[in-house]
Amino acid sequence: MAVTPRRAGARWFTVFTLAWLALWTAQLTPLQLLIPLQLNTPDTADGWISGVVSSGLVLAAGGLAGVIAGPLAGGMSDRTRGAFGRRRPWAIGGAVLGAGGLVAIAFASGPWGVGLAWVAVSVGMAVASAAFTALIADQLTDQRGAASAAVSSSQAVGIVAGVGVIVLLELGVVAGYLALAGFLLVVAVAAAFILPDPPAPASAATARTRVSLAERFAAFRDRDFAWLLWGRLVVNIGNALGTGLLLFFLLYGLHRDPAGAEDELLLLIVVYTVFVVAASVIAGRISDRTGRRVGLTVAAAVVQGIASLLIAALPSFETTMVAAALLGVGYGAYMSVGLALGTDVLPFAEDNARDLGFVNVSASLGQLLGPLIGAGLVAFVGGFWLLFAVGGVLSILGGVMTLAVRPRVSPAPDPAQH
Repeated sequence: MAVTPRRAGARWFTVFTLAWLALWTAQLTPLQLLIPLQLNTPDTADGWISGVVSSGLVLAAGGLAGVIAGPLAGGMSDRTRGAFGRRRPWAIGGAVLGAGGLVAIAFASGPWGVGLAWVAVSVGMAVASAAFTALIADQLTDQRGAASAAVSSSQAVGIVAGVGVIVLLELGVVAGYLALAGFLLVVAVAAAFILPDPPAPASAATARTRVSLAERFAAFRDRDFAWLLWGRLVVNIGNALGTGLLLFFLLYGLHRDPAGAEDELLLLIVVYTVFVVAASVIAGRISDRTGRRVGLTVAAAVVQGIASLLIAALPSFETTMVAAALLGVGYGAYMSVGLALGTDVLPFAEDNARDLGFVNVSASLGQLLGPLIGAGLVAFVGGFWLLFAVGGVLSILGGVMTLAVRPRVSPAPDPAQH
């Protein structure tokens, strides 16, 4: 079923971008800074490795919860009817749950307490993300690359916003979590109310019928969609290996003092963000104009892989700065064009939110599994070189997997609209 052609204006894109900024800030700031600080154990040589492993386990538990929650919530939003909309209730509910989890984790202690609260945060983020992502397929045709760029660039800006505010204002762990909860609750809920949420098309009425478990996972039997998902998972694991344990790398790989490590982490994130935003916007718009999404996606993943291999070969802060820029270029372009490609190859129009939930989960699961895998690699060799080497190889492998996706014909953009 073709989506009725529609072009969103600046207001739609502004609100949509702010919604994703809130989601990414709330999800990635704990992953990058707050959870490692909570679980850091610097007292002995074995102790710091224990903290790395605990952080990896906590983040992986959240990733598993998100894998389950995202597609389920997306499928239920496909079937939701009523005057309040079909995506809006799930966007609001997810944001509220995520904010509640952030409040809980602020006062949690130990891996078990932090882990349980982080599961609540991850579930809330997965539910809200599934609802907001579905708006791209519901409402846009030839602007999907631009909308996907808004999602991926907000991811990078969100890390800078969250880490920057906490580090520069010296908020501390508890105050940092509470600030994130308030930001998420206000911005994401407001965006859900403001963004249009049109009723489901008549052809989607079949989405209300009861389906079997096999039918719920029918999208995985679509060859192109399955290759896209697996490639996206592998590339995101590669990205997480290159970025998810940076604070520990600075502390114990480059032997920076704790205060200096936080400042250098912020600097690396700023560099990464600048290039993510630029690459995502440029690549997303190029893919809209040319339709060559597969080639752009593969090239972006290869650039990301080269960046991680550079750190593995020449571990220094200066090399890491260069690699941060390359990681930003590769990941920004990959996420914007890859998400647009995902909307192009959705197999069932009546289940867009459910299947886009799988697309979101493949990325978020990779980001949350990466630190767990990375913790094991660090513990195995007692250092970080293997972490970055495996991250580089996986990034390139995931990009090559995307070559198996056959692009589908989509409505040609009207030249008069550009």
